[in-house]
Amino acid sequence: MWAWALLPVSLAAGGFVGTWIVYAISVSNNSVNVTAKVPFISECATDQPQSSLFCLICNVWTFLIIWVVVIRYQQVRELGDKSRRANLAGLVLGFITAAGVTLLGSFPLKASLVVHLLGAYMAFFVGLAFCWVQLWLTYKAEPSQDRRWTGPLRATLCSLCTVFLIGMFVLQPAGFRDLAAISEWVMVMVFFLFFGTFAIEFRHIGHFHVTVMKQHGPVDDRHVAMDRNPML
Repeated sequence: MWAWALLPVSLAAGGFVGTWIVYAISVSNNSVNVTAKVPFISECATDQPQSSLFCLICNVWTFLIIWVVVIRYQQVRELGDKSRRANLAGLVLGFITAAGVTLLGSFPLKASLVVHLLGAYMAFFVGLAFCWVQLWLTYKAEPSQDRRWTGPLRATLCSLCTVFLIGMFVLQPAGFRDLAAISEWVMVMVFFLFFGTFAIEFRHIGHFHVTVMKQHGPVDDRHVAMDRNPML
């Protein structure tokens, strides 16, 4: 039952560890000077070898994000699909977020500033929208006793992400570059923690599989089936 809960936990833990490994490498080879300024995450991943490592890590994150998004979408759907539009919106927003992560990782600042920033906007702004949609689904989807503390936890994380994302884009133009960089680091860590909270719902999943069928007659859009234990 707990096996699927390891997926979002791995995403969150891998995000924390991977990001700080890139930071540590960039500091050790003097790619960034932390005594002069606080580096943004992208600045730590500009030079080799940390640039290639960051690209690899981002692609792994993308893979994990897609799986978490798909499984959460199907879980909500299988439990009654009371919030069909919001659930579908969460699926689309999650895919866009994943695409943004792989873009910003594959195109470092020195390679293509425009593409890198596009990926960052997709990952941060669309990712934030995804988080708020999932908070809404926490309260509107199938009732669960986990909602009592999962809802407030996610509301807190969504609020923190919003504050630090706004702070990052407001502080830097205002001349507070170091504070803007710190805001980015905190925001990204909170994002990882938010994705980790899906382990709360995923621990109720007993089995998940994808079925591909040859259709004869009306198209049936329920190709993905999930056997589950009841939500407690």
